[in-house]
Amino acid sequence: MTLAGLTPADPEWSDFLSALTNAGLPIDDLTDEGQFFVVSETGVFGGFALLGSDALLRSIVAPPSLRGTGEGRRMVEVLCRRAVEQGASTVWLLTTGAADFFSSCGFVDTSRDDAPNAIRETKQFSGICPGTASFMHRRLVA
Repeated sequence: MTLAGLTPADPEWSDFLSALTNAGLPIDDLTDEGQFFVVSETGVFGGFALLGSDALLRSIVAPPSLRGTGEGRRMVEVLCRRAVEQGASTVWLLTTGAADFFSSCGFVDTSRDDAPNAIRETKQFSGICPGTASFMHRRLVA
C-alpha cells in the first residue's frame, strides 16, 4: 500500500472531509496538533493521533466501491505499524458503527473507565463521540 501524507493544504483534503462526512464520521478536530493522516493510492483515508505510548486511531474510511475488499483492513495494519514506529504500544479507537470491522482487525472492546488519561483528554473521547460509542483497543508489537 502506497501512502501519501495528508494535511489541510493538500488538494485531497476536501475529498477526505467529504468522505468522512458522507460516512457520518466526525471532522471537528482534524486540525488539532499531533494528528497524522494519509491517503492510499486507492483512495482509502486514515490516521491517528500519537499520545505518548498510546495512539488514537482516527478516520478510517474507504470509498463505497472498495468496502469489503480488504483495503480498509490494510490501512488499519499500516497505521498500526506506523504507530509502533513512532513509539506507541497500544492503539485505541471509538466507533459508533464499525465495532465488528475493528474486532476482525484484532481490537477488543474496552470499558471507557479503563481509558488512559491521554485518551480521555482528547476531544473525540471527551465530547465528539457519544458515550454509546464502542471503545476498543489493540496492543501493538514492535
